[in-house]
Amino acid sequence: MSILAAVAVPHPPVIFEEVGQGREQTISKTIDAFRKAMKFVASFKPDTIVLTTPHSELYIDYFHIAGGKGADGDFAQFGAPQVKIHADYDQEFVAALEKMCAERNFPAGTKGERNPALDHASIIPLRYLNEVWTDYKVVRIGLSGQSFLQHYKLGQMIREVSEKLGRRTVFIASGDLSHKLLAEGPYGFAKEGPEFDAKITEILNNGDFSEFFDFSPKLCEAAGECGHRSFIIMAGALDGKTVKSELLSYEGPFGVGYAVAQFKPSRSSKKRLFGDQYAEKQHKEAEERRHNEDAFVQWAHKCVETFVTTGKHAEMPKDLVPEMLQNRAGVFVTLHKNGQLRGCIGTFLPVRENIALEIWHNAVAACSQDPRFGAVRPDELDEIEYSVDVLTTPQAVKDINALNPKVDGIIVQNGERRGLLLPDIEGIDTLAQQVAIAKQKAGIAPNEPINLFSFQVKRHH
Repeated sequence: MSILAAVAVPHPPVIFEEVGQGREQTISKTIDAFRKAMKFVASFKPDTIVLTTPHSELYIDYFHIAGGKGADGDFAQFGAPQVKIHADYDQEFVAALEKMCAERNFPAGTKGERNPALDHASIIPLRYLNEVWTDYKVVRIGLSGQSFLQHYKLGQMIREVSEKLGRRTVFIASGDLSHKLLAEGPYGFAKEGPEFDAKITEILNNGDFSEFFDFSPKLCEAAGECGHRSFIIMAGALDGKTVKSELLSYEGPFGVGYAVAQFKPSRSSKKRLFGDQYAEKQHKEAEERRHNEDAFVQWAHKCVETFVTTGKHAEMPKDLVPEMLQNRAGVFVTLHKNGQLRGCIGTFLPVRENIALEIWHNAVAACSQDPRFGAVRPDELDEIEYSVDVLTTPQAVKDINALNPKVDGIIVQNGERRGLLLPDIEGIDTLAQQVAIAKQKAGIAPNEPINLFSFQVKRHH
């Protein structure tokens, strides 16, 4: 069977009286909504509960699916060790999902488990569910640093497995909203907090899951959100279905947003194939960006795309601009994805016979050899934005006060240790910041002396 229903729930430890000791009454609307949502879940007599949690194993490039027969958890970390729960896992479902992910080269599975215990974001909804229904097994899945679309695709595969196995499945998406609603809250206040919560609760109420894709990573980070990607996996599990949605409650008296919502899917609808729609939108935007790229970036783009899709180096075009073929310079190729750095490799002095070859080698290295990231995958290509920085020859700094971090890149050197920082990096506004970060990159202590060099760049987008 397909996914019969879904709920989105928060996970505040204070919700249990053993922890709250009276404070739980402050979120009585959340408690009441929680119980209503779990009665809704129980009404479907589910065989399997698929539970996504932000507090399970978390990897940048991999979704962890809890393996084994089951797991136990308690609230000892919250001063209530008497709060205990056990969950039996649906091993057949887990095995089928892991197999499907492997066959499709999708980054998810049961490897990498460091702590098998149930996390509090799993314990809370399961404890409430156990008040009204216990004849079920669990599939517990963590989030990742993968794209929104990858989270959505995981939800789609979860539904496929449920249908293949004939499971009566209900999806529980565990996740708080913003953690920055109040100045006196544990994480302080940010204006993005209420903004984030207003957008999320509107979606949970109207069921327009396409809008989950519209959140910028900057907004999510500034809001200190927790459950956004959990909700996206849930949305993927309901892909292509009309949904009756209801926001049961929303509160934030402790500075953290708590929302409870329930969803009942019904007939199929091509208008709600939100994953396909978003992928098409990404592709169109990528084509538009490519059309507006200059010759330097187009060449870097082609180098990356060719290597990622074929494993081979792109053939050198004969119609490259003369500057790329006739001049030599240091070059940095930088990749961004959804506003976040995805790879950056460069040479501050030329090591190839021309700029075109410098770009060629550094573009391939940026997408496959940057030690901070895994190699770029083919499914990411529509999300990648490129820039190429062509450097002037570094010069020893004679007047440090003449440097401008928005214009001048720097190189710090102590013996064989050397660190470089490009100019005009977001969040770096002073030379002192520039030098500190460059020293850190080079492994040079803050109090160690340095030789300082500067350079300028011509940035190509």
